[in-house]
Amino acid sequence: MKLTQELKIPFGNAICYSGFREGQMPGGAVPSYEEIKEDLLILHKNWKYLRLYDCDEHAQIVLDVITQEKLDFKVMLGAYIVAEKNNFGCPWGGSYSEDVLKKNKEKNIEQIHKLIQTANRYPDIIFCLSAGNEACVDWTDHYVPVESVIDYVRMLKKATKQPVTFCENYVPWLNKLNKLVDELDFVSIHTYPVWEYKHIHDSLNYTKENYYAVANKYPNKPVIITEAGWATNSNGKGINQENVSEENQKIYYDDLIKWTTERKILTFVFEAFDEPWKGSNDPLEPEKHWGLFKEDRTPKKVMKHLYSKLTIKS
Repeated sequence: MKLTQELKIPFGNAICYSGFREGQMPGGAVPSYEEIKEDLLILHKNWKYLRLYDCDEHAQIVLDVITQEKLDFKVMLGAYIVAEKNNFGCPWGGSYSEDVLKKNKEKNIEQIHKLIQTANRYPDIIFCLSAGNEACVDWTDHYVPVESVIDYVRMLKKATKQPVTFCENYVPWLNKLNKLVDELDFVSIHTYPVWEYKHIHDSLNYTKENYYAVANKYPNKPVIITEAGWATNSNGKGINQENVSEENQKIYYDDLIKWTTERKILTFVFEAFDEPWKGSNDPLEPEKHWGLFKEDRTPKKVMKHLYSKLTIKS
């Protein structure tokens, strides 16, 4: 509610969107104009806000489709910043040579400049900017010091008109990001009860605890949720298999939307479509199965009531 009052952003349904399909991935092959158009025509039925993680080719095509097809979306656009410091505590990597870290810093500055250029090119579509994603949490493989993030936020605020945030797991907001909060227009948190072994019937209360822990710490700063969702498959690594299903996803989604709509908390559901490129080669890798729609764009149980007549192009 604070967000709409202080930033004058109307409340609406919001979703994270990554359109990469089988054989496509960031840094590799990207979806075509027609593939992204297909996705956005699906999402346009139910969502007003899209969150994009970077400002590279995929994002540019999304913005082109929105513009050329005259679709009524507003976009949160991010800069995907990469490791500037080693994080030896990350269980899946996070150690780099000094040469790589130096080049990464240069890449990050380029990303921020690209975000500035894109934001100024599409001022009527891009409604807010993020200076990065999950780069300060203890387990990240692309760790960026808080001081660097503050520099990037200041660069964005100096050169653009949109409100600026940073997207991060709820935990760092409770301690290490205090100085960053002072620089932001609003705080963006991620909350994943299923990653923390919560039962489906405890999930909404846990999300509320995460949200209010941050919101109460910063009573004068708007707080939104930029990632919250429930996986539908798991190989048991990181998420208990008995905790994930399409039924559980629907329970969490319905409860989440009911609460956030009542409280007018802008919440980007994670994720629009399953992402087969993520994680290991195991088809049950949980990272691949967060979509409200399958990779072939057919709706999962949570969306079947809205998309019962959805026809997918072959």
